Amino acid sequence: MKKLVAVGLFSLALTGCVNPGKASVQPEQLQGHRFVLESVNGVAVKPSAVPPEMTFGDKMAISGVMCNRFNGDGKLSEGELKVKTLAMTRKLCADPALNELDSTIGNMLRKGAQVDLTEDQLTLATAEQTLMFKRAD
Repeated sequence: MKKLVAVGLFSLALTGCVNPGKASVQPEQLQGHRFVLESVNGVAVKPSAVPPEMTFGDKMAISGVMCNRFNGDGKLSEGELKVKTLAMTRKLCADPALNELDSTIGNMLRKGAQVDLTEDQLTLATAEQTLMFKRAD
């Protein structure tokens, strides 16, 4: 029984890995769209007055809000999204979860995150974090 559970967990871990043979997301698929954050590491984001979101503009200009607003010029290469010069406001929010999201999205975009777009579902993932967004435009 223990072996069966171990094999099952191992299989689940592998399904979360990015398949390098898979077609990469292209900038044209993201540009002009707004995505609202639905979950962080599988946990639903609670509704707020200003929902956490991210928008992709022309030439991969990225802007959005978690607790603070952020923006920068993104680069999408082989399924990885990076924003070298990410600007972000620095206010403290009453909700600690939103403060943590600021840190999470900042680190993901600066260091690079794997991007997957399936229908209206956008996923940004690193080894530590997974953010799932739904297209809202």
